[in-house]
Amino acid sequence: MGRIVRVGFVQQSNSEDVKANIEKLTDNIKFLAKKGAELIVLPELHNTLYFCQKESVEYFDLAEPIPGPSTEHFSKLAKDQKVVLVTSMFEKRMAGVYHNTAVVFERDGSIAGIYRKMHIPDDPGFYEKFYFTPGDIGFKPIDTSIGRIGVLVCWDQWYPEAARLMALSGAEIIVYPTAIGWDPDDSDDEKDRQLNAWIISQRGHAVANGVFVVSVNRVGYEKNPSDKNTGIIFWGNSFIAGPQGEILCSSGNYDEENCYADIALTRIEKVRRIWPFFRDRRIDAYGDIVKRVID
Repeated sequence: MGRIVRVGFVQQSNSEDVKANIEKLTDNIKFLAKKGAELIVLPELHNTLYFCQKESVEYFDLAEPIPGPSTEHFSKLAKDQKVVLVTSMFEKRMAGVYHNTAVVFERDGSIAGIYRKMHIPDDPGFYEKFYFTPGDIGFKPIDTSIGRIGVLVCWDQWYPEAARLMALSGAEIIVYPTAIGWDPDDSDDEKDRQLNAWIISQRGHAVANGVFVVSVNRVGYEKNPSDKNTGIIFWGNSFIAGPQGEILCSSGNYDEENCYADIALTRIEKVRRIWPFFRDRRIDAYGDIVKRVID
């Protein structure tokens, strides 16, 4: 089978108690490490509640520098457990400049690289433009001891351009730390449409690029602190998909779960030989893709 990597993810709910959230994450990471996971992925903004439901300058106090207290904790954890660890931070880069940043730790605890979220939403209940400056690193994979990882974050997962650029740069595994859910007032039919669109889009990125995809969401209900709406039910459904879109591991809608699967990175070459999408790309005809609108 060639290069086999055991990949795990943590799907959990959060509370207002940041210390308790981190302790639970720590226990879940240790559990997956004992199961042999070499790469472990955490959800988006995993230390706290999803504070972007409300615009409040007080929430900037949650941001941390990199390096900082959280990176110190997860660095030690990655080293102790000998895993590659993908985390998600509210980064304070300087006064007035904050990012939604993924930090990847190597097995020895060093920072292998970071990715700053590029696509920033601004929807009811997801007021991220108030908090996050768009990323300025671009779509560059991070080299690790288990392979080349293309880290993207939540809203990035809807954009085929982001996944394609990561794959063209050599990413073997695309990971999506995520915090996405339902408006409790939506109908069951609407909830199903949203969830299925989310799953299909990411499985499509795996197929179109011949890569593995790891998408990790949180679960649980989080009340809107502004009382403008009824909050968010984070829909879970974290999964690992192979380069033909096949589901290798998945979790449910509501439960906290630790999930893992073995992936054979050599399958990327095998799949791309029978589905040579990169070979047949008409790069001479795609110039208009960089325009906002084609008139």
